[in-house]
Amino acid sequence: MKVYQRLAANFKAEGVTHMFGIMGDANMYWMHELDKLGGVKMLEVRHEGAGLGMADGWARATRTVGVATTTCGPGVSQLATAFLTASRAESPVVAFCGEHPTNDQDYNQRLDNARFAAGCEAGYVRLNTPDDADDAVRKAFYMAKLESRPVMLSAPMDIQQKNCEDDEPYQPSSTLIPPRAVRPDPEALRQAADIVAGSRHPVILVGRGARWSGAGEAVLKLAKRTGALIATTLMAKTWLSEDEYHVGISGTYGTRTAMKLFEEADCVIAIGASMNRYTIEHGYLYPKARYVQIDSKPHVVMAGGRSADTYIQADAKAGVEGLDRMLEERSYKNVGFRTPDIKKQLVGQYEDRKEYPIEPGTVDPRDVIRTLEDTVPTNISLFTGSGATAGFSNIMFSRQRPLVLPSHFFGCIGQMMPAAMGAVVATGNKPAMLVDGDASVMMHLAEFETMVRYNMPLLIVVMNNEALGSEYYKLDAHKMKSELATISTPDLGAVAKAFGGKGRLARSAEDVRSAAAEWVSKPGPMIIDARIARSVVTLPYRRIHYGQDE
Repeated sequence: MKVYQRLAANFKAEGVTHMFGIMGDANMYWMHELDKLGGVKMLEVRHEGAGLGMADGWARATRTVGVATTTCGPGVSQLATAFLTASRAESPVVAFCGEHPTNDQDYNQRLDNARFAAGCEAGYVRLNTPDDADDAVRKAFYMAKLESRPVMLSAPMDIQQKNCEDDEPYQPSSTLIPPRAVRPDPEALRQAADIVAGSRHPVILVGRGARWSGAGEAVLKLAKRTGALIATTLMAKTWLSEDEYHVGISGTYGTRTAMKLFEEADCVIAIGASMNRYTIEHGYLYPKARYVQIDSKPHVVMAGGRSADTYIQADAKAGVEGLDRMLEERSYKNVGFRTPDIKKQLVGQYEDRKEYPIEPGTVDPRDVIRTLEDTVPTNISLFTGSGATAGFSNIMFSRQRPLVLPSHFFGCIGQMMPAAMGAVVATGNKPAMLVDGDASVMMHLAEFETMVRYNMPLLIVVMNNEALGSEYYKLDAHKMKSELATISTPDLGAVAKAFGGKGRLARSAEDVRSAAAEWVSKPGPMIIDARIARSVVTLPYRRIHYGQDE
């Protein structure tokens, strides 16, 4: 058996069902063997970085390992931004990367894969000898799962072609990681219960970790017992929004109503949330509060170098259930924020009523979001980008959906389209909607052809102001030449049609409604090019760059 054959069999034994990437001479034999084995769908993409981005999206959607592949040298170097984004997203990903032959140091496509992986914050495992075929694959998947990050498996071309033994069955990485949930320490729970019982206005702040652990019902029960508002991190956006005292995102994308209420909070119960500077606004968002933090990690330092008043290392669900049980034993019950007056304040909290002049031939971007929220059913998942226009989507979308994945990892544009595609594949090709900016979508526009080729039911709504929005408003706020940040774009609806999908150009809310309704009636690859008014500034940018909060 050749090494590349054993490597392919090992990937299949790890439970891999889908893989994203581009074939080259340093991975083609491995890909050929995977195809021969069957059971692994290989999705060929148009850019190596997009393939890794799709594997990242797969991992974010499923919390299982996403798999990508590329050839050696320039194929690997194309992965930089996608590696960093997956690293910051804490996505378990394994990238099978070819490497130049070990016996040819002058090879034209040579690259030091180890140094490259380190610079991209990725783990690194190298296939050094034929006998490493099992250990290398097992270690790569083990690291990706245990450390929750991308790992490069570097396979030199000449080593792949050598012979290896196959007399022993492969032992997958799952045999090394026993399933277990971290249980909370009783003394830490007691200290947390003391803080909560001594508070009058608590806020429960949930992040991705709470959602991943299935803590939803436990959180709702604790919120009712303690009288707490429910807020989320950006990454858990709209989760549990069925609760009538849900106040949306805590942090930069929070509503004014939520921020005013947070000022009154005297206790924050953070569950599966990193409590970074964006979530707690550098510590200023909860000026009177004591913190209880529940997280599966041994410890997490909050923004500003502060530690929670009580930290509980536990699986989120187990930690919340334990805290609620202890409060129940004390017969604790609190009204807190859950009053008719607070409920009244929360009505219409997501509305942005500031008036702006709208340029001819464009639509108010807030009307685009309102229209999509009303037209696209809640059984459709939502993905949002990270450019300036995210300030509209990340605040105004408020309905709970099967999957909501925002961007912002590494602060880069261009990465959410591949991630959304990977997530769609991961969820069984269920329909989904991506709302992103024009400059972001243009970066990987070629992948729309990939969407068409695999008939992905993804609606891409381009919030198109024909500008690099972040730079445009920053220059404008400094009374500088903002026009330098403008870039014209073609009719992206027409481009989508040329690629073989559906597309529409929208210059009014009614255009958006009609186009979205067309897609809802028959989901498939589609772009709505919504030409939005530059005159309308997002609420976060008004706060940060213009000193306004209205």
